[in-house]
Amino acid sequence: MRERRIMLGLTQQQMAELIGVTYQQAHKYEKGINRIAAGRLYTIAHALGVDVSYFFEGMDGERNFKPTPQQRMLLELARNFISLPSRRHQEALCSLARALANAEDAGDAS
Repeated sequence: MRERRIMLGLTQQQMAELIGVTYQQAHKYEKGINRIAAGRLYTIAHALGVDVSYFFEGMDGERNFKPTPQQRMLLELARNFISLPSRRHQEALCSLARALANAEDAGDAS
């Protein structure tokens, strides 16, 4: 829930409002302190623009999920992007990422 919320650029307060709960409740859902009922999970999935199955992808019974270094970097990038002070800065970061990706595609990156 947290990763998807961050990817969409939503604060916990905005998420709470979208799903009709208090900020504290949304925080507890994200931290795993409170369980999420099936109906609420559906509401959360709808608010985040995903299917309910999104929350179960990659589950194979392993409870000690550890994100890969790339997943951690992606989450950090999303957090930093959201906290940039202006849209101009966000667009500059997108342009930089696009240029780096294009350089990699062209074989220019080392």
